[in-house]
Amino acid sequence: MYNFGQHHGRPCGQSFMIEPGENHNNSKRETAFAHSDAESDPEHPRKIIHIDMDAFFASVEQRDNPRLRGKPVAVGGSRERGVVAAASYEARKFGVRSAMPSVIARRKCPELIFTKPRFDVYREVSLQIRAIFAQYTPIIEPLSLDEAYLDVTENLQGLTSATKIAEQIRARIWAETQLTASAGVSYNKFLAKLASDYRKPDGLFVITPEMGPILIEALKVERFHGVGPATAAKMNRLGIFTARDLRGQSLEFLQEHFGKSGSHYYNISRGIDHRPVMANRVRKSVGAENTFPRDLTSLEDMRAELEPLAEKVWRYCDATGVRGRTVTLKVKYADFQIITRSRSLTAPVADKTVLAAITRELLATLHPIPKGVRLLGVSLSSLSCDQAGDDPQMILAF
Repeated sequence: MYNFGQHHGRPCGQSFMIEPGENHNNSKRETAFAHSDAESDPEHPRKIIHIDMDAFFASVEQRDNPRLRGKPVAVGGSRERGVVAAASYEARKFGVRSAMPSVIARRKCPELIFTKPRFDVYREVSLQIRAIFAQYTPIIEPLSLDEAYLDVTENLQGLTSATKIAEQIRARIWAETQLTASAGVSYNKFLAKLASDYRKPDGLFVITPEMGPILIEALKVERFHGVGPATAAKMNRLGIFTARDLRGQSLEFLQEHFGKSGSHYYNISRGIDHRPVMANRVRKSVGAENTFPRDLTSLEDMRAELEPLAEKVWRYCDATGVRGRTVTLKVKYADFQIITRSRSLTAPVADKTVLAAITRELLATLHPIPKGVRLLGVSLSSLSCDQAGDDPQMILAF
């Protein structure tokens, strides 16, 4: 009934799938929850693939420079104010992560090798990969330069196995770019993305309709789409820590405490996600934010935290050619009150220095800060593309 397909993997990759009909001790009730996400036809659920390139920026650098292979590599600035844009798997073993200040990354891994970003190269490789996707389906939703959803329910190759399609795509990516990709296959976007994390790097994982709700039972609420740090904290205060806890709440309870989002949390805890793959997704803004382990109280600390956020936003702008005229600062106080301050220019922001300066000026308008700050965010909107010929559907956000 659920033709997600048998596995046909490359020897170097890790793959795993459970065929429908195997005994996983799931109850009829749980299976019914899963089937309810099969859109209008429970006999033919959607077939969604999530492709995620492995340590994309760092892997490109290691591919192009043999001296970097097998070594801990960070793409980004190595100076005191620098930020890690991407880390190789060798560096991740030491705890180095993207968006981490470079000084901390160096402290965690003294042998870390920093390389400057080459966004033109990353964009070119991303377009190569996008062309491979297009051989299988026109329904592609890019999320970033290295990540995308594909709806292959109906596909251009006439294949009935979504797993086979995912394996073919991974094999072609390797053959054409010498880079590895991880893939998740499932009947909705949430589970497909979750599946792609299970066998990283260079792996494949399939979540069938029978196993979806069971698989996510122990998943922490922070892993759910739409649940940010503040919502997760609120759920924790209500005694909700996992999907199992969420599933134990009534729809009325969740709507009472989370408004319209309550029905989303009710569904997603049961493996239900009706969001379509948006082939014509147009991004209205690009932003970055950070929730701090302790509340910030000094203007100096807040200014320091704004730097990597502006850096991350501008990395996206550099990688895609997108520019924006409106800069917005988001501040969430310790009591969860959120305020924003914006400034619109007559022309797009010219460079990272201007973006950082405007965010600092917006922050200064809030001085003196009345209470501790738990989150800061920086975003650009009123977007345009400064590179002729760029397809807005290929624009991918971090």
